[in-house]
Amino acid sequence: MADEENKTPRGEIEQPEASAVPERAREVQGETPEETGEKKKEEGSILFDWVRSLLGAVLIVVLLFLFVAQLITVQGPSMQHTLYAGDRVLVLRAGLCDIQAGDVVMVHQFNAPLNETIIKRVIAVGGQTVDIDFYTGTVYVDGVAIEEGYIAERTYSAEGTDFPLTLAEGELFLMGDNRNHSTDSRSTLLGPVDERYVVGKAVFVIFPGRSAQYTGELPGSGERDFSRIGLIR
Repeated sequence: MADEENKTPRGEIEQPEASAVPERAREVQGETPEETGEKKKEEGSILFDWVRSLLGAVLIVVLLFLFVAQLITVQGPSMQHTLYAGDRVLVLRAGLCDIQAGDVVMVHQFNAPLNETIIKRVIAVGGQTVDIDFYTGTVYVDGVAIEEGYIAERTYSAEGTDFPLTLAEGELFLMGDNRNHSTDSRSTLLGPVDERYVVGKAVFVIFPGRSAQYTGELPGSGERDFSRIGLIR
């Protein structure tokens, strides 16, 4: 009789305890409630770190372009063959660099009839004397002919300024590298530029414009030369 009492009646299936089912499922999955909670916390921490790093990078970029440098797009052919129309150029803020002869600079809001943003090369600084032989196209600074490996052609256009010209302290004499297709300090529309109007020094070509030549095609309509990406010299 005792054996019959211990037997499960036919048609009935022995049910496991309710609490045992989820525990067994978790054991099968190999994950406890504590482990599940820790995994969620770890995933949330990774997402938070990723978002924080992204926001930090954006903030650094914003601060860089507010106080250290800016990107500009070159307009016109006056700086060929150093810079072409459409070139994207990194400009270092003037307060962070010492502007010298030979530097390429961006100038803005100067007090002259030609009141627009320009990018030109510094030929001479305050206290120096500039002279130009328009017959040979040679430029002299303090009586010495300067080496100009960056120019597209020699300087034959006078543009109205009288030479020799001695610069006052704090003045800069600027010219485009494409000498005979540039309005610069040779012109009475600009003349010597007060260095306080220099926004910064152009230091790097980030992305090249289209390098058209004066062979019948419009400036900026040629092919992009990606080998020009790099420091501006």
